[in-house]
Amino acid sequence: MISQISAARLKGHRFPRAIISYAVWAYHRFALSLRDVEDLLAERGIKVSYETIRAWVRKFGPQIARRIRSKRARPSDKWHLDEVVISIGGVKHWLWRAVDSNGDVLDILVQSRRNTRAAKRFIAGLVARWGRPRVIITDKLRSYGAALRKLGLEVDHRAHKGLNNRIEGSHRPTRKREKIQGRFKSARQAQRFLAVHDETANLFRPRRHKMTAAAYRQKRANAFARWNEVAATMAA
Repeated sequence: MISQISAARLKGHRFPRAIISYAVWAYHRFALSLRDVEDLLAERGIKVSYETIRAWVRKFGPQIARRIRSKRARPSDKWHLDEVVISIGGVKHWLWRAVDSNGDVLDILVQSRRNTRAAKRFIAGLVARWGRPRVIITDKLRSYGAALRKLGLEVDHRAHKGLNNRIEGSHRPTRKREKIQGRFKSARQAQRFLAVHDETANLFRPRRHKMTAAAYRQKRANAFARWNEVAATMAA
């Protein structure tokens, strides 16, 4: 992957964009700590501190995620919405997440409340980005229905916990990364990290069990090509 991107250095950075892109990809693609990524690069003869990698992830991760998201195909018209509690600095927060019927994450939003106002804010952002869906599936939290009424969205709202299994699995990688990082440090940091992490997962974690080996390899090759194309346009 490193050899597939221009070796040209970014202005103000000692390392070429290929190495920076690889570090950002490895950190978000796998359940690795910053020190783990430092060791991966060291094995390849690249001496860089984990603090530098942290700066790369923070600076270039959102850039890459935004550009990948801007080229995504329109999601399916059936959305699954859910919220899960996360602890930040000992304070309870709520991670709101939406996926489509294919399991692709549409958006996430970290908020301190789990009420109608929070649900309205989350749904409004989804609709502004992706348009109106045909069906929205949620758990039995009443705030969803109230938010949809306030927004005037005429969609088929199905509130049933048993119908929302599609989104439950999308929370597991978040829990794993939360543990590796020793919990998120702030709502802003959690939002920034998860937005990039989920976009990377959309690109590199297709539903492999439903694909032939050849189809999966082609999907993976397309994902690498897309990542490299976007990484080649990273701006200092």
